[in-house]
Amino acid sequence: MTSDPASLPRYPTAGGPSMRSGALPVRTHASPASGVRRLELLDALRGFALFGVLMVNLRSFSLFEFLTPADRAALPTAAWDRVVDMAMELLVDARSITLFSLLFGVGFAMQMNRPTAKADHVHRYVRRMLILLAIGLVHAWLFWWGDILRYYAVFGLALLAFTRLSPRMLALLGMFVAVAMPVLLQPVLPALLPPQASPAQSAAAALAAFGSDQWSTVLDGNFARDARMRIAVWWLPLFVFGRLLIGMAIGRAGVLQRSVEYRHFWRRLLYASLATSLVATVLLLLRDHHATGIVAGWLQGGDVGKTVARLLRHIAPLAQGVFYMAAFVLLFQRAAWRHWLRKLAPMGRMALTNYLAQTLLGLGLFYGIGLGIGPKLGLVGVAACSIAIFGLQAVFSCWWLARFRFGPAEWLWRSLVYGGPQPMRWLATA
Repeated sequence: MTSDPASLPRYPTAGGPSMRSGALPVRTHASPASGVRRLELLDALRGFALFGVLMVNLRSFSLFEFLTPADRAALPTAAWDRVVDMAMELLVDARSITLFSLLFGVGFAMQMNRPTAKADHVHRYVRRMLILLAIGLVHAWLFWWGDILRYYAVFGLALLAFTRLSPRMLALLGMFVAVAMPVLLQPVLPALLPPQASPAQSAAAALAAFGSDQWSTVLDGNFARDARMRIAVWWLPLFVFGRLLIGMAIGRAGVLQRSVEYRHFWRRLLYASLATSLVATVLLLLRDHHATGIVAGWLQGGDVGKTVARLLRHIAPLAQGVFYMAAFVLLFQRAAWRHWLRKLAPMGRMALTNYLAQTLLGLGLFYGIGLGIGPKLGLVGVAACSIAIFGLQAVFSCWWLARFRFGPAEWLWRSLVYGGPQPMRWLATA
């Protein structure tokens, strides 16, 4: 039996107070989630994206990313590491953060569509983003140079300037920002940026710093790595902002909130994004592996060929991330699949808590200030740790939300936004 996810029961989830007592929670204080029915599909999608984000980030936390090719080849897992590396490159890298960013844009659009006083709601949203920015900066500067929250906060504020655009215009603008702008700026912008240490030098410095058991050394290395990456990956703001605009278009159009009604849209999007990602990926593989042939040779040489190759590098992960979203939405409409996929929703509902906890677990397991495992487990170990950590977080999220209304980080965020502690426990009538 197929049913619209928008009509499915909302939170609290299984095991919460309404399931234990047969009564709805009694809400005694106003709060951001009190009058809002959460979309389970959106939370489940966000939980799914978190797994890919975890796997990609653990590659850096484990210090594997900073090893030289010779050091990687010397690991006992080297043969399997190459397989895992290729799989991550084709299926996970940039794809998971694409999906995560699209969902942030969807969430923004849904917040802007709430039937509340517009001025008050906008002011509250601005506070939310400013507090998220503070959380992101603390996270980035003290713990994890790869933090994405600060980008979401800054560009989440920028989205306010585009609320009058139609979904079609938002989608077109998002694709231009994410795909075309990096290519247009490539010949000009990098030359204007300050010179940086070479990738090999930077990787060696990061390996030494993060493998140290001295917090001050780790902190200095984190600052240095963060400063370098903000310049070396200069196109990341365009990557994020473009995807937020596309996600905003999806949210404004209502196709996720009424996914069954728009089933044909999701099917067309599935086929179009799959075809686009496959073509772009195959062409890039032919180019990168120096395949023979007219097309591969054209992409490898000449200004036009190089420009097309750059476009393909930005198109492939975007199209594949959209494909993941479309496939998930369509599978969620099938009862058998929905039974399992909805179990990801608690993870997505506590996305901020789980994202920050992944950093603490990564540092504690792999850095020198923690257990100091480092890169010795290879990418095979990274994949295994990703599955284990994600499984533990999924269990913890279900346990926590059966007892509390928000995740710990979400509670802190909302309490700061609303200027006072929000009611944390579920209150149920007998």
